Amino acid sequence: MWSDYLQLIKAEGLVAIIMFILLFLKLGKKERNTESLLHFINVLLVINFISGFFFNAEGTLFGDMFQTNSLLSLEKNILNLGTLIISLQSFQWLKGHKHILEFYMLLLSTLLGMFFMISSNNLLMFYLGLELSTIPLAALANFDLEKRTSSEAAMKLILSSAFSSGLLLFGISMLYGATGTLNYQELSQQLTGTPLQILSFVMFAAGFGFKFSAVPFHLWTADVYEGSPVAVTSYLSVISKGAILFVFVSVLYRVFQNISVVWYNLLFILSVLTMFIGNLFALRQQNMKRFLAFSSVAQVGFILIGITGQSAAGSASVIYFILIYIFSNLGAFGVVSLVSAVTGKETVNDYKGFYKNNRMLSWVLAISLFSLAGIPPTAGFFGKFFLLLAGAGKTSSSGWQLNYILITIAALNMVISLYYYLRIIKAIFMDKNDNPVEKVKSTFSPNLSFIICVAGILVTGFASSAYDYIFSLVK
Repeated sequence: MWSDYLQLIKAEGLVAIIMFILLFLKLGKKERNTESLLHFINVLLVINFISGFFFNAEGTLFGDMFQTNSLLSLEKNILNLGTLIISLQSFQWLKGHKHILEFYMLLLSTLLGMFFMISSNNLLMFYLGLELSTIPLAALANFDLEKRTSSEAAMKLILSSAFSSGLLLFGISMLYGATGTLNYQELSQQLTGTPLQILSFVMFAAGFGFKFSAVPFHLWTADVYEGSPVAVTSYLSVISKGAILFVFVSVLYRVFQNISVVWYNLLFILSVLTMFIGNLFALRQQNMKRFLAFSSVAQVGFILIGITGQSAAGSASVIYFILIYIFSNLGAFGVVSLVSAVTGKETVNDYKGFYKNNRMLSWVLAISLFSLAGIPPTAGFFGKFFLLLAGAGKTSSSGWQLNYILITIAALNMVISLYYYLRIIKAIFMDKNDNPVEKVKSTFSPNLSFIICVAGILVTGFASSAYDYIFSLVK
């Protein structure tokens, strides 16, 4: 019995064990070498990631409030991979920091909350996981204690999170009042599209919109991304956003399927606004973190198109794209993080002539930006292709015209995004600079993360088995 229990909660248990190991190290009186400590933590994260491929089980716990299966285990392991890459990229920044163990305990606390959120089969479990994943993020945003911008970012994050959580909780309470249950299966049977249920869903969707930065709920994103340490910005843009999108797809397809006409129209509007506003604001950004912030907002618009497909292909395309997005976005953020940690430079103008002294980093950044833009043969092209294919696959007679309108708008926005991604690449390879960024020395850990990201970008797109495997789990 206990072995079955531990197997079902394996992913959460391993993260909790790593947290306790770090806590014991923190309580110990012996001072440890910073670099050795970082290497040790990265080894633990590698073990955690590898274990995600073995001994996965299917079942429920806690009175059906918690569930796990092969698909949910894959989603959790995708987040484990992203966390490992961020940890490797943070080596240069963290080795000069006093509070390494505190950073990882907060990071793993929020990861643990995301795991419970992904495995939730009840809105109460979902909300508890959401709060556990959100509150430590505010502390992480304020991790550069000596910087005022970091404290400002944390304040904006906690206020926006509190507001969005309030909207979610209000929507959940109205759903409970209208249906008398919080269980996903029972909720799906009780939803009939009454005005109160639709209002509760709108509040629910607004809360989610804040979490994954859909327009018009994105206003906190650029300021928080700019003020936070780059490692935390990477985590917010990829891991936090990926987790909430995993849950959003699951809740829409499993709980709100009976009112899919309502949420299709809502997602149509959100997708169009998110793509246009994200792209137009990205055009005028000079700070690299703000630029990548609005880039990530625009990417959410494409993901919402895949979700509108309301099919197994829609769910599979979202998971597949988030996997690609982890490699692409972390490749870009990794270079920005390393350059910021070594030189303190973060503006677009600072990257003029960057290729002259930093050829390897220039190619990593260029390949990552090509993937984010969706240029073949990078994986980003295939990711967006499957999203658009899923969005176009909706066959209801009332929605096919909207589908093609949405795909046309997405194609237009891909052209817009090409400009601002290529603007960065032009600055790196073609623009002249009398005083370019000096040679940025990179250690083993960041270099390993760049190899993983570039390999992921190039291999994931060509390896059709990756999408096929995800699709087989969804079906």
